[in-house]
Amino acid sequence: MKKTVFIDRDGVINKDPAGWTTYSYVTAWEDFHFLPGALDALKSLTVAGYDIIVISNQGGISKKYFSSAALDGITSKMLDEITRAGGRIKKVYYCPHQDSDNCACRKPKTGMFERAERELGVKARGAYFIGDGRTDVAAGEAMGMKTVLVLSGKTSGDDIAGWETKPDIVVKDLLEAVKYIMKEGDVS
Repeated sequence: MKKTVFIDRDGVINKDPAGWTTYSYVTAWEDFHFLPGALDALKSLTVAGYDIIVISNQGGISKKYFSSAALDGITSKMLDEITRAGGRIKKVYYCPHQDSDNCACRKPKTGMFERAERELGVKARGAYFIGDGRTDVAAGEAMGMKTVLVLSGKTSGDDIAGWETKPDIVVKDLLEAVKYIMKEGDVS
């Protein structure tokens, strides 16, 4: 079975939109800014033979801040840029709901991971999940994944002390996370 890495989007691949964009969501391509090193990190994973699956909460759809069509357009442009830089995303999964919708897919729930397993034939258990927040770590833990927290998004190192579920590893950003994963992958 091919090696798989699951990655959150906002705060990991692109600049977290909280506090500087309309509604604190990426509602248009103009709000999407790749974080330094993110494209290189995605290319490195691709070249090393990993399947990359993006798993992201996008509750702004349910809140009517932007449409599914707008999100599809942003995603298409993101994928084009990643491909142009030598990376490849196998699939992108978004949860369009907010907490009050009580869906099965919004992280920390595991519906998007389970869907990826069913649709793509991948295995989440034992795979890496790279995220920037508490819900990412909790979802990864619930799926039996190795959780990597990046500090390039909404979380600072001080925040982790109060969390019930702690990440397996904490790194600066996606590029550092990928270097760690590839080093670990070479050992096994």
